[in-house]
Amino acid sequence: MIAELKDLNSAEQAADWAHQALASKNSLVVADAKQVELAFQLKLSAFMTNQPTAVEHAKALRRPVRRGQSRATSVDKTVLALPITRRIRDREHVRSVAKQACLVCGRRPADAHHLRFAQSRALGRKVSDEFTIPLCRGHHREVHRSGDEPAWWEKTGIDPTITARALWLETHPLPAISDKASVEDLTSANRQ
Repeated sequence: MIAELKDLNSAEQAADWAHQALASKNSLVVADAKQVELAFQLKLSAFMTNQPTAVEHAKALRRPVRRGQSRATSVDKTVLALPITRRIRDREHVRSVAKQACLVCGRRPADAHHLRFAQSRALGRKVSDEFTIPLCRGHHREVHRSGDEPAWWEKTGIDPTITARALWLETHPLPAISDKASVEDLTSANRQ
């Protein structure tokens, strides 16, 4: 699959390839699937920056993975043109979101819906759990059938990202600053 990526010449071709290769990628063992994802991200970053993929990254992809080690640890991600998107998984948060009433109509029970437009796409991976909101089964199906999620939300007149952020902060509150010295420490740390 990684060899197929070398023949891609545009981001559009990469998107088509990703759509076709998704089932095959999902049948791979975890280490190999991560290797394909990394190669895909590198190819996409090359299209975004109009620069060829770095030689170091190509060498890292050919290097064998040792047992108990993932491919991601063998690549220095600080040199990537586009940073790796973090995708946080938190089952408890998703459960707490599903206990809320539907954001559109207020019905219960609700499903935890992941806002697809909130993060960049990846090969068959959902967005981070911090971008989940409650939707009843009917609205959940409707938003998936619409095909254009941002337009669907605009039509409802609701900004779901605000609710997603509020729900995330309920289960993951920001650390409290205890005194003035802590504020000064944080401010000086941000300047450096």
